[in-house]
Amino acid sequence: MKNILTVLPILVLAAVSCTRNQTDVGRLVENYAEVTIPAPDLTGISDNGKEVLRLYRMAADEVDKIYWQQYFGDGEAFLNSLTDPNEKLYAGINYGPWDRIDGEPFLPGYGTRPDRACFYPADMTAEEFQSWDNPDKNNPFTLVQRAGDGSLKTVWYHDAYAGQIARIEEYLHRAADVTIKESVRHYLLEMIEALKTDDYYNSNKAWLEMNDSKMDLVIGPIEAVDDALFGTKASYGAYVLLKNLQRTKELNALSDRMPELQEMLPGDPANHAFVPGSESDIFSCNVLYCSGYTNAGYKVIGINFPYDTKVQEELGTRTIIFDNVIREKFNRTVHPVGNALLEDVYQPHVDASAFYWIIVFREIAKGLGVKETVNGKGTVAEALGSEALVMEKAKSNVLGAWLCALEAENYQISALFQKEDVLTTFVTNTIRSTRFGAADPTGIANIIVYNYLLESKAIIWNPSGRYSIDYDKTWQALETLGSEILRIQAHGDLEAALAWVSKYGIAGPESLSDKRVLENAGIPVDIRFSYE
Repeated sequence: MKNILTVLPILVLAAVSCTRNQTDVGRLVENYAEVTIPAPDLTGISDNGKEVLRLYRMAADEVDKIYWQQYFGDGEAFLNSLTDPNEKLYAGINYGPWDRIDGEPFLPGYGTRPDRACFYPADMTAEEFQSWDNPDKNNPFTLVQRAGDGSLKTVWYHDAYAGQIARIEEYLHRAADVTIKESVRHYLLEMIEALKTDDYYNSNKAWLEMNDSKMDLVIGPIEAVDDALFGTKASYGAYVLLKNLQRTKELNALSDRMPELQEMLPGDPANHAFVPGSESDIFSCNVLYCSGYTNAGYKVIGINFPYDTKVQEELGTRTIIFDNVIREKFNRTVHPVGNALLEDVYQPHVDASAFYWIIVFREIAKGLGVKETVNGKGTVAEALGSEALVMEKAKSNVLGAWLCALEAENYQISALFQKEDVLTTFVTNTIRSTRFGAADPTGIANIIVYNYLLESKAIIWNPSGRYSIDYDKTWQALETLGSEILRIQAHGDLEAALAWVSKYGIAGPESLSDKRVLENAGIPVDIRFSYE
């Protein structure tokens, strides 16, 4: 194995079941290796900049309170009701009594996690919603609630969470007054207006134009992952980030190639005719703090925003790679999974640099592909509904690895790794990511990719419990699967998307065996943050 960066702690894990006692919950906590985010090196940051960072974090704490309301309800009262420290810690990791891995409760007295979170009334049926004539009901930034007469009504986020939003606006106003960067000030003022109105078009543009700051703040309703009923309502989250200037400069060389990378995508060109905006950029950052949805359960290792297709066409997207999170994930999960589950001959190809660049291209791939259907069904998100996010995550995983391997083969990446390193590391990461379970789109997407690779005999699960990899078949599987997902998205083929999820989105016996092996080896599922 190459590029080992830390010594792994030995953890003891237990299989997850629906009936759990306090000891079980203590073991579940160990599914998430604790990673301490150290106090950042603020060399070169002015006193004004340090105050801006402090205010960003205070705003992020208010976002956390909103997210509790969206996902569970009264988080403070819930946590205060728990006396066992492990239960309280695991409830904080999961933002409620339901395990993010399997969707089942780990505390007594709770049923299976509701598919609607707190976005819709508990007694609302899908038929009632579909027959309801309300122009705002599918808006990502509205809640659906019962009116006094029992009918349905919409409530805008800025009204539903007015108290917390007012405090966020106060912190952002103070940061705007303190900052010496005009682009930062402009972004913060636009974000304040967006939070007041739930119209994020101008703030998204201002965020993309804010490219001269060492710090970054991503805040607001970000991703519609918790709405498992219709896949439209956005959850609040926040990231406070510090830019790695040297690596950002290296990564931004890829920004100018976005149209070229778009044309390189496999399959019918008509299925990926979208033209990314010319202002796309790529930042390398360390995560200093996160809250709300972005802090719940397993941690993402990069983002590509905004999702607004109009802004994507006009300006593009911003890809942000989380250097410190990638490093910790590789050392604590990806690398040890390769040791445990790959045949010996493949283990030297699990590579830290390849993992980093796979993530880079995965996030870039989120800004590529198709955004509007080619047959008049509206946006891809509108056409595919609750399955849109699953398809998008599967697409970016597959095409990110495909592009990365192609770039490595053509010597377009300065880091020293080969196509085989990319494919091996991707396979290893896919195998370990099936442990996220099928409780949300991220987990389902990984299970789909894994099962497709297995069916294609790109990977072979041997009687030893370890995997062999056929590199040619893996490469072909990525190309074929990527092409098919692009077709589903371009044509808004909901029937096909549902069929893919039904066929491939269920963990099979191989994944369940892998899970037991990794639990017995003490390899965590993911990481959790603590802060100095």
